[in-house]
Amino acid sequence: MSTCEKPISGMRFALICLVIVWFCPSWAGAVTSNRQVMVRDITTIAGVRDNPLVGYGLVVGLRGTGDSQQTIFTVQTLANAMQKMGVLIPPSTSVVKNVAAVFITATLPPFARPGERLDITVGSVGDAHSLEGGVLLMSALHGPDGKVYAEAQGSLILGGYFAGTGSNGKQVNPTNVGSIPGGGIVERDTAVDISGFKVVSLLLRNPDFDTATEIARAVNVSFHKAVAVALDSSRVDVSVADASELSVPLLIARIQDLMVSARTPARIIINERTGTIVMGGDVKLSPVSVIHGNLSIQVVTSYTPVQAIGAGFPGSLAPPVLVPQTTVNVSDGPAQSIRLDEGANVDELVNGLHSIGTSAHDVVSILQSIKAEGGMQAELEVQ
Repeated sequence: MSTCEKPISGMRFALICLVIVWFCPSWAGAVTSNRQVMVRDITTIAGVRDNPLVGYGLVVGLRGTGDSQQTIFTVQTLANAMQKMGVLIPPSTSVVKNVAAVFITATLPPFARPGERLDITVGSVGDAHSLEGGVLLMSALHGPDGKVYAEAQGSLILGGYFAGTGSNGKQVNPTNVGSIPGGGIVERDTAVDISGFKVVSLLLRNPDFDTATEIARAVNVSFHKAVAVALDSSRVDVSVADASELSVPLLIARIQDLMVSARTPARIIINERTGTIVMGGDVKLSPVSVIHGNLSIQVVTSYTPVQAIGAGFPGSLAPPVLVPQTTVNVSDGPAQSIRLDEGANVDELVNGLHSIGTSAHDVVSILQSIKAEGGMQAELEVQ
């Protein structure tokens, strides 16, 4: 050390660090943007998963709102169901206005055992108007392998209704989809034996290298030795033998209760069908200008009554005749523009777009254009 150099004291070092954080808001924001979450909330266990189930059946007891006679498969299904009950009827004579063919879906949770109840969802297959007041007949629910894993039956609960008749009626929410809470019963044991696991693999719901590394570090700190390793951005392996826990369930419970720091990905979700846009707070924008024009074309047709002279008697008047008159109005408003500086966030973008009068569908196009130009540092997902 030369005579001109002096060691930095602890107080001066702390002040220098404080100045660095004060003049580097982007770095400080990156640190504070992390959120503390439990491992159970951001990971799943490899080999422990849900399984979808699907089935086909009949809903009976409808008040004339079932399938029409043109729905051939409903007629055939009803005839087959009656045959199983010992009643033989020709399909051509079956009347199905009080019956509807439906598909049934359910989710089989991990470790499900025979006798457990499942919530099921029922949806119309044919042209039934409503499933209100219907009862699902016993139907088998199949897994991806074609085997029967559950049976479903019960009275439907609808989330919508239809009031009135014909064109004078009003419908609120779909009436051809219903649910039966606890309407399914598990018939096959699908429990996974995790006692023989040699390695517990944690799978991240949102793959990220930093988060995977943080999970491995938190597990190693908890066990005071290296028992976990991050294989990639979506998987962390924990050795059961090195962890020396009494059982695998205790090991998994201990790992899932750990708190880790997880980063929120910079992502924008766009649903073009509904115009819904969800943007994370970590989305940053480069300097960009947005110009939005407003061209409106409105066509209005009005009817003016014109009195005609009757041809039957001299001087008599016929009923008035409505003569259509069409008016076309074209309005091309001045282009509106906004300017976003370096590091602009989502709030500034949304406020700017609202200030120039953009709609939700306009925002979708603007965001896609900004992403194509390279002015958005975020993943754009269009649904």
